[in-house]
Amino acid sequence: MYLPAGFAHGLHALSESADLPYKMTDYYAPEHERSLAWNDLAVGTQWPLAGESPLSAKDLAGMPLGACEVFEGL
Repeated sequence: MYLPAGFAHGLHALSESADLPYKMTDYYAPEHERSLAWNDLAVGTQWPLAGESPLSAKDLAGMPLGACEVFEGL
């Protein structure tokens, strides 16, 4: 799957463990990273969750879609 730079994406493993190999266009730069709230109602993703789901600190700090930066020309 190809995800262009700045494109929101989310993943949910349905098994106890999962490996996700991926290729990036440049070196990792956390200062440029952004996080969309995984459960934002404006996005409407129906995550198949049962009970509590372990979330990273980054996922917990995600912003709602309306507060996210807009990247022109992508």
